[in-house]
Amino acid sequence: MARTLAGAVVLGLAGCAYYGYPVPGAMPASFDRSFAAAAGAMRDQGLQVSVEDRSSGTVVGRAGQGTVTASVRQQADGSVRVQFDATGPRDPGLIDRVSRSYDARMGR
Repeated sequence: MARTLAGAVVLGLAGCAYYGYPVPGAMPASFDRSFAAAAGAMRDQGLQVSVEDRSSGTVVGRAGQGTVTASVRQQADGSVRVQFDATGPRDPGLIDRVSRSYDARMGR
């Protein structure tokens, strides 16, 4: 009788699944974290931030006559989209450096 009961318990446990905890970083980035990383990335690259409007998701940084604008938008699926645009005379590699700084701040 004890063997039958032990066998039933073992077979019952064999059907259980363990999913564990979600992998860190697998969740979409939050708006606040993305916004702060965009502003920080501009400062990392020496831009003077003249606009930092969280409600509109806009960060504007200036370097000489050039301007870099970050647009941070919450998507319908809960993800966050960050786009960097540059206008005026500027260093041609600036956008790439700002983007790399952003990625580093986001842990990518």
